[in-house]
Amino acid sequence: MYKNKKVIAVLPAYNAALTLEKTFREIPFPLVDEVILCDDASKDDTAALARKMGIQHVIVHEQNKGYGGNQKSLYNKALELGGDIVIMLHPDYQYTPKLIPSFVNIIGEGLYPVVLGSRILGKGALKGGMPLYKYFANRFLTLFQNLLIDYKLSEYHTGYRAFSREVLLAINFNENSDDFVFDNEMLSQIVYAGFDIGEVTCPTKYFEEASSINFRRSLKYGRGVMRVSFCHFLQRIGLGNFSMYRRKGNAG
Repeated sequence: MYKNKKVIAVLPAYNAALTLEKTFREIPFPLVDEVILCDDASKDDTAALARKMGIQHVIVHEQNKGYGGNQKSLYNKALELGGDIVIMLHPDYQYTPKLIPSFVNIIGEGLYPVVLGSRILGKGALKGGMPLYKYFANRFLTLFQNLLIDYKLSEYHTGYRAFSREVLLAINFNENSDDFVFDNEMLSQIVYAGFDIGEVTCPTKYFEEASSINFRRSLKYGRGVMRVSFCHFLQRIGLGNFSMYRRKGNAG
């Protein structure tokens, strides 16, 4: 709890049994009131381990719904539980939970309603082992997005994010893809809706157990990012009418 604001950490999990406990042990309790884990049809014992460790809410997808589908289940559950500040944390230990207090403080004090943990600010990405092709793709896509979306972020591709309840209630995230491009669609919606985004320098770790998409999936993701950027550009100049940009409860 932070100044009477309920803090919930949400963990999108897939085959995370080897790293889940290490991630969970670093979550700063009692600042974080509740944890929700969604197991997206893992082939290991992620869900059983989560329950054994005492994670309060464990959602299990019987069929794999994808990274975006996983997040939809998590954010909907967090809103149902009355979360005021919701932090999305990968349970593969690529990002440290030790930054959660900074995220919570920024949102809880009303400085920004959205906070991203940026691997690009400073030298965290390459120092942490990000492959060079991913680093340069990140830089190119971020430049492309900043130009078309008319915003300025150091990166759009981090998986470490925090949102105020107001943001999650306003944007139509359930309209988004169930795949990895969900993250970019969500940021596009947030910018289009007029919410400001803060960034915090974030170290990252690339190692064998950490989840990472392969080169082929990276190409598909890159094409999706460019599609979202073009849609955003058309929407903001008045030539598009995409349903994902309609606020919840607004049919117009």
